[in-house]
Amino acid sequence: MMLYYQNDSFGGRKAYRLLLCCLGLTGTVLLSGCQTSKPLTSTQIPDPDTPQSVFSWFHQEPATQSLSAEAAARADQETLKQSTTATSNTTQLNNVWIRLSQQFSLPYPIDHPRIQREIAWFKKHPKYIQRVNQRAEPYLFYITELVEQRGLPTELALLPVIESAYDPFAYSPGRASGLWQFIPSTGKYFGLKQNWWYDGRRDVVASTNAALDYLSKLYSHLGDWELALASYNAGEGTILKAMRRNKQAGKPQDYWSLDLPRETEQYVPRLLALAHIIANTDRYDIKMPAVANKPYFQKVKTQGQIDLALAADMAALPLDTLYQLNPGFNQWATDPNGPHYLLVPITQASQFQDALQKLPPKKRMQWQRYQVRRGDSLIAIANRFQTRTKVIQQANKLSSHRIRIGQTLLIPQASQLLSQYTKTRAQRRRGKQASVAAQGKSVYYKVKRGDSFWHIARQYDVSVSALSRWNNLSPRDTLKPGQRLVVQLNNVRSSAHTPTQKRKVKRKVNYKVRKGDSLYRIASRFNVRVDDIQDWNQLQHTNLKPGQALTLFVNVTGT
Repeated sequence: MMLYYQNDSFGGRKAYRLLLCCLGLTGTVLLSGCQTSKPLTSTQIPDPDTPQSVFSWFHQEPATQSLSAEAAARADQETLKQSTTATSNTTQLNNVWIRLSQQFSLPYPIDHPRIQREIAWFKKHPKYIQRVNQRAEPYLFYITELVEQRGLPTELALLPVIESAYDPFAYSPGRASGLWQFIPSTGKYFGLKQNWWYDGRRDVVASTNAALDYLSKLYSHLGDWELALASYNAGEGTILKAMRRNKQAGKPQDYWSLDLPRETEQYVPRLLALAHIIANTDRYDIKMPAVANKPYFQKVKTQGQIDLALAADMAALPLDTLYQLNPGFNQWATDPNGPHYLLVPITQASQFQDALQKLPPKKRMQWQRYQVRRGDSLIAIANRFQTRTKVIQQANKLSSHRIRIGQTLLIPQASQLLSQYTKTRAQRRRGKQASVAAQGKSVYYKVKRGDSFWHIARQYDVSVSALSRWNNLSPRDTLKPGQRLVVQLNNVRSSAHTPTQKRKVKRKVNYKVRKGDSLYRIASRFNVRVDDIQDWNQLQHTNLKPGQALTLFVNVTGT
C-alpha cells in the first residue's frame, strides 16, 4: 500500500490514518515510484541577509535521521488534536501562515532522503525562517489572496522563499530578478515590461500574476505539480527531456525518478520541506512571528509620471519604504509610459489619494531647461544630467538624435539629490560596492572599451562570479566604458594584486568556426578551457554553427 504524507488540511491525515486503523496497519509511509537519488552534499538556500547570494549556497551537513513511523504518527496525532481547536474559516484567522498551512494540499513522501535533508537544514537554521518571515510580511497576504482566488495549491505562496528569500531586489548571476526570479526573456514572454525606468520582474503585482500564469501553464502541460515546479526552476524542456529518457529506459517518469540538474533535484524537496515545517512548527520548535491576515498595501492610481521622493512625502512615508513596495521602478521617478500606480501601506492610502488630487500636473516632476551649445550631442547632454537619450527624446518629442545650437530642451530631474534615492538600481549597486570595499583592501577599476568580466577578472586573478557579485551584477550583463567596478584584493586567488602582475602573456584571437568544430575541439587546439570560451563569448549553450565568430585569448608564452 503506497501512501504519501499530506498536511492536516481538509482531513488529509485523518483520512489515511482512519484507513490504516481499519486495516490494522501502522503509520508507515511508503514512497510511490520513488528512487533514491545520488547523495547530496550541499543545499541551495538563498541568504535573506545577502540579496546577491540568491544562488550562493550554504554548506549542508548530512541529514539527521528521520522520525520513526510510530513517532511521526504520534506527533501527527498530537498536531491533529491541536488543529481541531482552530477555526476552519480561513478568513477569520489572524495569521496568514496558519491560513496557508490549513490549505496545503500537495502530497509528499516525507521519508524521502532529499526532503529529510532539507528539513534537517531548516531545523538547524530556525533564524533563517524568521528573517524570511520578516521580509515576506508586506507581500504575503496579497500573494496568498491571488493563489486562493486562482484555486492553486497554497504552497506556491512559499515559492518566493526558495527563489529570492522574499527579497524583491534579489538579482542572480543568471540575470534572474525579483521575488519570483524571472530571467529577462521569460519575463518578456509573460508581459513584464523592462526598460530604463521600470522592470516588471520586480513589480510585486505584475510579477506575482505572471509567475502564477507561468506555473498554471506548466501544470496544464504536465498535469503534475512536482513536475511543474521543477520546470519553473530548470525549464520545461529540461524536464521533458528527462522524462523521455526515463520512458525510453522503461523507468517511471515522476519527478522523484528523473535524473535532473542538482539544483532542480533540491528545489522541489526544499519547498515541500518548508511547507511541512510551517504546518508543524511546534514539532520542530520553530517560532514564526505572525503575519497579519489583512491587506498590507493598497494600489493607488497616480494618473501619470511622478517623482518618487515627492510621492513618499505626500504619503508621509520614508522613501525606502515606498521603494520596498514598488521595487519595479529603477530610477527616481515612475515610468512616463506606466504603470501609473503605486503601492502604499493601507494606512496611508487615503492621505496619498487626497494629496494626489490636489497636486497640479506641472509639479509631479521637476524639469530643467537646457539650451544646446556648440559641440553638444544628445549623448553628451544625457551623460551630463545622468539620464538617457531616449528620456530626453521622449520628453521633447524628438524623432531623431538631431539637435541644433540654441534649441531649448526640457530635462527631467529628481527633486532630491540622487544619493537620497537609495533603492534605485544605480544606488543599490553603489551601496553594494561600498559594502564590499569596506570589508578589506579593494580598488576601483574603470571599464575600458572592449573590456569584459573575464578580462578584468584575469587581470586581478579573481573569479568572474566574485567580480560580478561584488558589483551587484550578473556575468552576462554588458559592461560600458567608464563604468566603475570594485575589486576586493584580499580575495584574490594568488599574489597578483595588480593588473601589471600577470604570469602569462595572452593574445586576442578571432576564430571562425569550421564545419565539424565543437567547443571541446577548439579548446584543445588552443590549449584553453571550454568554460573560458563560453565566458569570453557569452555563450549560453555549446552548439556552434559554421562561420560563427569566436573571440579567444590564447597564451603565447608557451608556459
